[in-house]
Amino acid sequence: MVGGGGGIEERQEALDEGCGHGLVVLRRGGERSLSSARSPEPGAAVGVTTRLTRRLPRSTECLPRRPQHPLGGHLMSAVEHGFKAEVQQLLNLMIHSVYSDREVFLRELISNAADALDKARFLGLTRSDLIESAHESPAIRITVDAEAKTLTIEDDGIGMTEEEVIDNLGTIAKSGTRAFLEAAREAGAEAPELIGQFGLGFYSAFMVAHEVVVETRSALPEGTPVRWKSGGEGTYTLEEGSRGERGTAITLHLREDAAEFAEDHRVSATVRRHSNFLPWPIFVGDEQANSGKALWVEPPSQVTEEEANAFYKSVATDWSDPARRIHVSVDSPLQYSALLFVPRNRPYDLFHADARRGPKLYARRVLIEENAQGVLPEWLRFVRGVVDSEDIPLNVSREMVQKTPVVRKIGEALTKRILKDLNRWAEAPEPEPEPEPEPAEGEEPALPPPPPATYDDFWRNFGMLLKEGYYHERSAWGDQLLPLMRFNAMSHSDGSALMSLADYRGAMPPAQDTIWYFTAESREAALASPHLEAFRKRGWDVLLLTDPVDEWLVSVLDAYEGVPLKSVSRGELELDDDDEEAGERADLSEFAPWVKELLGDRVKDVRESSRLTDSAVVLVDDDDGMSANMERLLRQSQTDASGFKVQRILELNPRHALIRNLSDLRAQGQEEAAADLARMLYDDALLLEGTVTEPAAMGRRLQELLVKASKAALS
Repeated sequence: MVGGGGGIEERQEALDEGCGHGLVVLRRGGERSLSSARSPEPGAAVGVTTRLTRRLPRSTECLPRRPQHPLGGHLMSAVEHGFKAEVQQLLNLMIHSVYSDREVFLRELISNAADALDKARFLGLTRSDLIESAHESPAIRITVDAEAKTLTIEDDGIGMTEEEVIDNLGTIAKSGTRAFLEAAREAGAEAPELIGQFGLGFYSAFMVAHEVVVETRSALPEGTPVRWKSGGEGTYTLEEGSRGERGTAITLHLREDAAEFAEDHRVSATVRRHSNFLPWPIFVGDEQANSGKALWVEPPSQVTEEEANAFYKSVATDWSDPARRIHVSVDSPLQYSALLFVPRNRPYDLFHADARRGPKLYARRVLIEENAQGVLPEWLRFVRGVVDSEDIPLNVSREMVQKTPVVRKIGEALTKRILKDLNRWAEAPEPEPEPEPEPAEGEEPALPPPPPATYDDFWRNFGMLLKEGYYHERSAWGDQLLPLMRFNAMSHSDGSALMSLADYRGAMPPAQDTIWYFTAESREAALASPHLEAFRKRGWDVLLLTDPVDEWLVSVLDAYEGVPLKSVSRGELELDDDDEEAGERADLSEFAPWVKELLGDRVKDVRESSRLTDSAVVLVDDDDGMSANMERLLRQSQTDASGFKVQRILELNPRHALIRNLSDLRAQGQEEAAADLARMLYDDALLLEGTVTEPAAMGRRLQELLVKASKAALS
């Protein structure tokens, strides 16, 4: 079960190590142990042995030959061995550092059992002398005893010889799988399913057990039963085993705080969570606990829509069918398979800081991470499904595996594939809804099927994340992300349709050379803003950006295919004036500076506006300053928002009757009345954009103005 079947054995004469007749060599430190040694020529036994033994390395010991076992090999009395220092360090690491979830011990032991079955299957293709399995169908069998607090994981795989037990269970940094694969490759065989590293996962058993007993017998003809036992305290014992069939059984004597793993239902749930899609049956008691069918490794053409939808609902814990399915299978240069889904609906916790998102990550169908957040970029966290690779190491912690070069390269390839599929979806025409079936006579009409998922629906649910991706990784993925973007537009009266940048550019009139946008809290707030008046009059469309992330997006997106993007609320617009209305303009050359002096540092400047047609005033963002929408967002995110007050520019509409009247009022020497009205004009500008910061003061000014107006009316 654990790293067995090391491949090509190198048996050397005991004399090569300095041992003579009747003696065998035991290499301390776990490098190699020989259970038999051929005697030297007669007449050379004692003298030669004594002389050669003096030349033994410190790590080598000559032991008496053991009597023969009836099945072959040797009978062993229990011999205690010491773990190497790094093994004891590993035990501490496994318990306290590597794995944050104890139940992964079962994943590791099941994985090793599956590996042993893989080896037996592969070796059986070229060797006919292997010991036959005692079972008709190879499988992994788990039994528990709640009273005795034991858990046993058994397989009928390749098993281990005495030498392999010492190599694989007494030391680390020794991979039977790797040695086996190297031997197979030297023979010209390819076995990618055997790629993996073992020797670490076995020790995770001590996370839950105070004692571990391994009974094993190699499937090789010379294999004999071996028993390995340890309490994880620095030593282990090795002795003759009692197993009569090939394979391995590991029995864990569970600690009190791990007694839950002696219950069938707990073990079955853990198997389904971590090892549900291993290709070998896993029985807990008499019931098979895993499904055994990994859809992601099946050819896409053989996976039905019903199967895929059911799989998605299981993986994503979603009641709805997915909006999109992406099935990937790659063999070179890295091997990986993926079955990924785009949800139809936005999860309620998509933007929760503590929500764990990401596909399930498997290595050779063994679950590594339930929500592998490091496989795909953070901005693709809506994607659900499974990623599996035979090239991912199993002996690396879940916290570290996502940082390995293999996972990083797989993630990059999958990101490219996902964006390619989304672009294909974005360019496709909207699907036609399926007609409702006519009910048969006397039958109730069936519920209509859900309408086909559209790209616009997807964008409304997850577009903010792709904008986030453009902001953070535009150098790597900007070219693929930009065509995916969709925006609300002023020209779409009801807001039901969305517009791409390509659509906007294609609809621009000849006189327009800029893509105009406006950031606001909502579509309704944007449409009510005075900033859009001049654009409505000219028939120029404006993109309405209402997602919070839009402020960050436009800070890095300044052009599209050579056409600049500009905000309608920023800077001074250079729009052609209407000569027909030139005579109705007020002269603001003296009035505007007077209003600036009156308002003081509440505004950066006061100037004439070319963006207004109906309103009297509007507040404008400075060219290099923060927008009003950004200020609002920052104020909402901070308890103390006093540092986010930005000076704006007040623009006056010289054609508006109120501005003309105020200018005339001041020119006639009635500055006090003009001043009161000018302050109210500034309040009006704040009110129009929804940024009133001193409502009480504004209310008092309004009341004073109403008092004066009512007196004037009475007189």
